[in-house]
Amino acid sequence: MVQETIKKLTTTTPPKKLAGREAILAALSRAAEDSDFLARLAEKPYETLAEYYTLTHEEMAALVSGDIRKIEGWLGKLDPKHATWLWCRLSQEKW
Repeated sequence: MVQETIKKLTTTTPPKKLAGREAILAALSRAAEDSDFLARLAEKPYETLAEYYTLTHEEMAALVSGDIRKIEGWLGKLDPKHATWLWCRLSQEKW
């Protein structure tokens, strides 16, 4: 059910129209599925996440730093697909 909702959100809703939890999940889902987005996210995370302008500074910082605990505190346990970017970010040690 969550997967279907995320897929629908990411394919039918422009990134700028998503808010809060949906924006975080949409960005994580897109990072797992779109290699160009993932590459941009790795190089210029704040600029890339600016497409999701409804993300708060705290949400964006958690995504950029790979703060899985904080994000899972907001959203609940992430499935492996949605955790992909966060694990990649932690392994880069760029935060």
